[in-house]
Amino acid sequence: MRHTELFYTIALRMVPGVGDVSARKLIAAFGSATDSFTASAKELQSAGLNQEQVSAMRAVPLDRVEQEIRFLNDHGIDTFLLSDENYPYRLRHIPDAPIILFSKGNMNLTGRKVLSIVGTRNLTLAGAAFCRELIESLSPLDPVIVSGLAFGADIAAHQAAVSCGLQTIGVVAHGLDRIYPQRHTSFARTMVEMRGGLLTEFTSGTEPMKQNFVQRNRIVAGLSEATIVIESAEKGGSLITANFANDYNREVFAVPGRPGDALAHGCNNLIKSQKAHMITCAADLVYLLGWDTHPKPVQKKLFVELGQLEQKIYDYLIGRGREMIDVIATDCGLPVFELSPALLNMELKGVVRPLPGKLFEAI
Repeated sequence: MRHTELFYTIALRMVPGVGDVSARKLIAAFGSATDSFTASAKELQSAGLNQEQVSAMRAVPLDRVEQEIRFLNDHGIDTFLLSDENYPYRLRHIPDAPIILFSKGNMNLTGRKVLSIVGTRNLTLAGAAFCRELIESLSPLDPVIVSGLAFGADIAAHQAAVSCGLQTIGVVAHGLDRIYPQRHTSFARTMVEMRGGLLTEFTSGTEPMKQNFVQRNRIVAGLSEATIVIESAEKGGSLITANFANDYNREVFAVPGRPGDALAHGCNNLIKSQKAHMITCAADLVYLLGWDTHPKPVQKKLFVELGQLEQKIYDYLIGRGREMIDVIATDCGLPVFELSPALLNMELKGVVRPLPGKLFEAI
């Protein structure tokens, strides 16, 4: 039965002029994609299609659908129908969720913390360093990192995730018969091998055309509980992704930059217009997403083993009380990029907790 529904869902995906919103209406009206193709023209029009769309449904080349099924089988590509239980649950709840997804690798997101990281293709060294340090600091929480496999912030996020042993998913704007940009082909294979994967809504043979990237960006935003923008000019694809995330009532974070920096305009504007939270370290995100809402009782500190560096920080906070992360770094003689992951580990052990204003205190 699923094979038949898969066949007709792919067919429905291939109908020119029928997007995911219209396709979902058809499936809701007739109970399945299969039954949508047996409906009369009058019934299809009652479900919201115009005469041109009805004619397009009647003209779908079913041999092309069969060819696609063979491609999927030959290349070990998995599919997720909107009706499948294992369809990514956050994505299912956006109004224009794809009726079908094609994937290679590990797409199990159930019960996982999922973050999207996007930004300019012209990522600066400082932006790349922030991306790497952020992911390293978050790695004890084992989040899934989602991005678009493009140059710049996307590939920096994927690479940092792989280096930390995290699952990372590249959402692409074309079929899985190719990788764009071609330069990332080898690394995409590494992502799949390292318990990550590739995801798309596009059938084989679909080229990476401009409009496909906008469609792709809604999936990047829809998969995740939060989207982080590292660097962005005044206009760009990462801002489109941020806008999708806002439309879907997901959290958005942006890294602030100098007012005169061209690659800071997008992030600064998101923060200024209250479309994004400002993020300067991993602790900001952990606190605002409520990932630290269940600290262990104070009595359990006696049974927690702390490393030498963690003990130094803990002793400092016991004597000092709550303090800002920059002050902790200065007083303890540590760079912030070393202090942030140490504090996060200590938070997971239940011996410190973050407070608003980048403050930390021992508990």
